[in-house]
Amino acid sequence: MNPTLNTIDLVVSDMDAAIAFYARLGLAFKLDPGTPEHAGCDLPGGLHVMLDTEAFRTPFLPGWSAPAGGPRTLLCFEFEGPADVDAKYAELVEAGHRGIAEPFDAFWGMRCAIVADPDGNGVDLYAVLPAS
Repeated sequence: MNPTLNTIDLVVSDMDAAIAFYARLGLAFKLDPGTPEHAGCDLPGGLHVMLDTEAFRTPFLPGWSAPAGGPRTLLCFEFEGPADVDAKYAELVEAGHRGIAEPFDAFWGMRCAIVADPDGNGVDLYAVLPAS
């Protein structure tokens, strides 16, 4: 039996800040009315992304502590074109989010940039470069 990846759960320290950050990327999280420490967002293709506060998740994760250092995981968002990557990166950094890597043209044919979400998770912004 092969498992199906259909949900990603991010542990966040500030639910409002996380929802605001991901709203800038176009994700519409909805708080669970019965559990305000939990929010979800359905994406095209069947992927579900959840946000859970540290207070909600840590009882189920014995010994958990917030990671230190650079991001170990990146959520990757594809944009229509290179200019869109540049614009979104600038928007997020201007809004006070930490830039990890300014936009650059990668040797594998993509325009890439990386920002950190409010909890330090890496968020990769990319678009395919036009063929020359």
